[in-house]
Amino acid sequence: MTRGKRIYVLDTNVLMHDPTSLFRFEEHDVFIPMTVLEELDAAKKGTSETSRNARQVSRFLNELMVAGNGHPIEQGIELRQPQGLQLDRRPKAGRLYFQTTAHVVADKSTLRTLPDNLILASVVALREARPKEAVVLVSKDINLRIKAKIYAITAEDYENDRALDDFSLLYNGLAELPADFWERHGELRSWSERGRTFYELKRRKDEDWHPNQSLYLPGEDEVELRVLRLDGPKAVLQIVDDYRLGASHSVWGIQARNREQNFALNALMDPEIDFVTLLGTAGTGKTLLALAAGLAQVMDQQRYREIIMTRATVSVGEDIGFLPGTEEEKMTPWMGALTDNLEVLTNPQEGGAWGRAATNDLLASRIKIRSMNFMRGRTFLSRYVIIDEAQNLTPKQMKTLITRAGPGSKMICLGNVEQIDTPYLTETTSGLTYAVDRFKDWQHSAHITLRRGERSRLADYASEML
Repeated sequence: MTRGKRIYVLDTNVLMHDPTSLFRFEEHDVFIPMTVLEELDAAKKGTSETSRNARQVSRFLNELMVAGNGHPIEQGIELRQPQGLQLDRRPKAGRLYFQTTAHVVADKSTLRTLPDNLILASVVALREARPKEAVVLVSKDINLRIKAKIYAITAEDYENDRALDDFSLLYNGLAELPADFWERHGELRSWSERGRTFYELKRRKDEDWHPNQSLYLPGEDEVELRVLRLDGPKAVLQIVDDYRLGASHSVWGIQARNREQNFALNALMDPEIDFVTLLGTAGTGKTLLALAAGLAQVMDQQRYREIIMTRATVSVGEDIGFLPGTEEEKMTPWMGALTDNLEVLTNPQEGGAWGRAATNDLLASRIKIRSMNFMRGRTFLSRYVIIDEAQNLTPKQMKTLITRAGPGSKMICLGNVEQIDTPYLTETTSGLTYAVDRFKDWQHSAHITLRRGERSRLADYASEML
């Protein structure tokens, strides 16, 4: 990393990924090549997220140009934050520079007029014009960064939106208690209320818990607890309900097959928890648990009016093209996970095929499939909302979806960060990772990382070996 004042050259994909990136380089200067402006102009038409971002960048640039009116553009424009944009306050803003000279191609034999090469040529020219300053190219395109390093240009990924430095540091929602836990807390107070057992104790320094974190004390008589409340050094723990096989509790006929699934069902069934995130590899039961808890609370307890299910429509292979029909019919091919899980949940022992068909019709009236494309501006009142494949969402899309929740609604985000299909998103920049990290200290949210696959022995082996 270069020290001192730097000048950052921004690639188009950085601006289209995060329009506010213009204002996120603290006291350092920002340089925008002409090629980037041309690519933004080409990308501005359309209704996609990137098109909206391209238009937003143009608006920011226009505001800066208007504010710096009368000032020679070669001397740069001060990067003042526009009104209404609440970013971290900085001691002194840098300046914004544009490429004011004609396109310069450093080496005609190797740098042909491809956009990436023109950006590299402008960086080379900038470095020659300002030899005393460290010039850094910022791009989300790995190949452009490799090309830059070939030309001895310092290149970095845009990392401002990274939720954390290393994915392995992500909060997993679980903690194992030491074997001498009860001895260490000899002064705790316990009581029972409405058939549930609670403990109040004083936390030790190493007990850095979060609200609704799941705790377990392994052994023959395994104890499973949840952090109900944190009040400074004091903590209130509650023994969770047992939804395991053989236990008296079940959720819409579904029982937990392991410890993590049991914790997940407790979080999904708790009306005090408004936001639940479930991470896990293929076959860990994320969708099945979320749907079973949703049906139990919509059909039996009538806590919510209906289940709304949506997902990021990112293809794994080639796109199959235009899909006819209504919004719900267009989304149906993407909702194979929903139909597969409904088969498990609607398998009545009596009534045969007719009974199954009747149950399916009843449930279909309470489960609505919605497209993310039409979520902006909506408010969900008393709805149980499941966002599947949430690892393919950007932090901005995640914010758009979670802020749809109205009074009495519950949001469930499911995903597997090992299966990201969206370009430029990684494990550390995914909207799901971002949500887990930002919500871990909120008392009305819970997170569980499901580890064990329960789909089939073939799926478990494939998940591990392939």
